[in-house]
Amino acid sequence: MSGIRGRNTRPEMLVRSLLHRRGFRFRLHVKQLKGKPDIVLPRYGAVIFVHGCFWHGHDCPLFKWPKSREEFWKNKIGRNQLNDRIAVETLQAQGWRICTIWECTLRKCDNFDILMGQIADWLRGDTRLLEL
Repeated sequence: MSGIRGRNTRPEMLVRSLLHRRGFRFRLHVKQLKGKPDIVLPRYGAVIFVHGCFWHGHDCPLFKWPKSREEFWKNKIGRNQLNDRIAVETLQAQGWRICTIWECTLRKCDNFDILMGQIADWLRGDTRLLEL
């Protein structure tokens, strides 16, 4: 598990590529922001988190509790979920708009134009939260 990257993952690179093709410019992993969002779009006052379903305990078919070291994994994933909630609350209090894109959404997507249309509409709109 130590070989698993936390940055520049395949889903994150896909989202970044799609955003860039649509003309959106962004910063990556801004350390000054709580949770170090994967993508920061200062022009739109928005941040995007690209979450892996396993590491963030998403309620979807991709997430299954490991059979070994159950206590360790429950604590680890529970801490990740707590950190996610704290980051979202802090960023909202600072005025940021937040989008969370789950790995399962990207895996089951058969038309990325529709997905990027939703994200682009959200970026240009005024909705505070978006979860895909």
